[in-house]
Amino acid sequence: MDKETIYYIVTYFSNLMTHDEKSALRHHIYTYKTSTNSQLRKILTDKGWLNTDHKIITLLQNGFDEFERNTAQRILAETPEKVFFNTCPQCNKLARTPYAKQCRYCQYSWHNLMAKFKIDSVFQLTNRSFYLLGEIVEGEIHPGQLMDLTTVGLHKKIKIESIELGNKPNNGKPWNGIGLGTNELTEEDKLYLKQQSSLHPIINIITAQPI
Repeated sequence: MDKETIYYIVTYFSNLMTHDEKSALRHHIYTYKTSTNSQLRKILTDKGWLNTDHKIITLLQNGFDEFERNTAQRILAETPEKVFFNTCPQCNKLARTPYAKQCRYCQYSWHNLMAKFKIDSVFQLTNRSFYLLGEIVEGEIHPGQLMDLTTVGLHKKIKIESIELGNKPNNGKPWNGIGLGTNELTEEDKLYLKQQSSLHPIINIITAQPI
C-alpha cells in the first residue's frame, strides 16, 4: 500500500481506528510537539495526555510510518465496505479527499457530472431491488449512474439499476415520486438508510465517465 493511500485512510477514516490506535496516534502527536520542550512534556505526561501504557507504546515501536501502514491495512481488512475511495473518473487515481471533485494529477473536474436527489423513504420490493424514494433536486438521473452515499455516512458509490416513476405502494400508502433501485447494498446498509431517511438527506448522483 502506497503512502498516499495510507494517509487517505488514516486521515479521513480515523473513526474506524480502534481505541488503542487512537491513543497511539495522540501519543505520537504530543511526543512530537514536545520533542524540544521537556517541561511541557512533563506537564502533558502528568495530565495523562502522553501515554505510558506498554500496549500503546508497542504499536509505535517500529516507527510512525509502520504504525500508520498497519492501521490502514487493518481497517481495510476488517471494514473494507466503510472505506470510500474517491477516484478520478478520468485517470482513476485517488483524489486528495473523499469529497474532492477535481483530480490533482490530470486536473479533470467532475463538479458538473452530478445530480442531487432528496431521499424521503426507502423500501424493498420482494425478490427485486431496494429502492430509495424521493425527488430530484438538481440535474437529471438515469440508470447506470452512481448514488454517492457519503453524505449519509455510508462510504459507497452504488449503481442505479432501475428507476421507478409514478404511483407505487409504500407501506400501504400511495406514493408519487421517483424510486432509485439498486442491488448493491447489504442488509446492514438497508437498515441504516431506513433510519437515515427520516432526515430527508440529499445525496449526489454521479455520472461515471469512461476512461
